[in-house]
Amino acid sequence: MKSLYLILHIFTISFPLVRSFEPRIQYAKKWSPLFQAIGITGFFFIVWDVLFTRAGVWGFNPDYLVGIYIFELPLEEILFFITVPFASVFIYECVHYFLPHIHTSSAIKWTSMALGLGLIGIALVNSDQAYTFWNFLFAGSFLLFVSLINPWWFGHFWVAYLLHLIPFILVNGVLTGYGLDAPIVWYNNDENLSIRILTIPIEDTMYALLLLLMNVFLFEKLKKSFKQNP
Repeated sequence: MKSLYLILHIFTISFPLVRSFEPRIQYAKKWSPLFQAIGITGFFFIVWDVLFTRAGVWGFNPDYLVGIYIFELPLEEILFFITVPFASVFIYECVHYFLPHIHTSSAIKWTSMALGLGLIGIALVNSDQAYTFWNFLFAGSFLLFVSLINPWWFGHFWVAYLLHLIPFILVNGVLTGYGLDAPIVWYNNDENLSIRILTIPIEDTMYALLLLLMNVFLFEKLKKSFKQNP
């Protein structure tokens, strides 16, 4: 099915897009800082994506693509860095609304710091595997940076991250070939740990962590500037 990757995007964004205008979450009113955060984060990830695609760390099956390419990436891959953060930050905003009393405790700070250091350590001992090394290095370093700041929203972030793993496994499972004859996105196993959750490389969970954390960090920073400069 040539449009399968595109259909996954529609599935990903449909519910949060429809619910953006409901009066409780008021997600649509936050679109200006949201899309700025998505744009900045997306630029970083698209550059990374282009370099890894050229290096053969991963690639895309044309049988599931509409055939439009931008910066050597399929259109659907560019859309990934828009639809997935849009839906993921919506989950984060829902956590804020429905679980307002979550606190960012010292336990969250120190656990996050330990995880960040652990990811950096895993990266360093797997320096010959490009996806493992750079993914864990980037995720660990940024997580360590945010842990040192220990922002007020950090507890909400972790709840949102854990909740977003449910749709993540559903969508990314299809992307990596679960239930299909061949994956939509394939991985060179010489460049990762070859550990899978169903068909999903374990590295993808930390890729998702970095993607959401960067977007939330910038989103919260930009929301403050929008309030100060109406």
